[in-house]
Amino acid sequence: MSWLVALPSIDGQSYVYRVYAPEDALPADLFWAAWHCHDEGPHPRAWDIFDAAVIRRLR
Repeated sequence: MSWLVALPSIDGQSYVYRVYAPEDALPADLFWAAWHCHDEGPHPRAWDIFDAAVIRRLR
């Protein structure tokens, strides 16, 4: 199963990541997986605020 996690960043953009996790994955785990992936990349810093993320399950 895969999830889309959109993270807002300090440059005003949203960066969207696909996270592969089981259907019963906790939203916090999905958020941190996407945030760590973003943090290791070349993009401006993403906000590390869980409530600012948009998490959707892909069918």
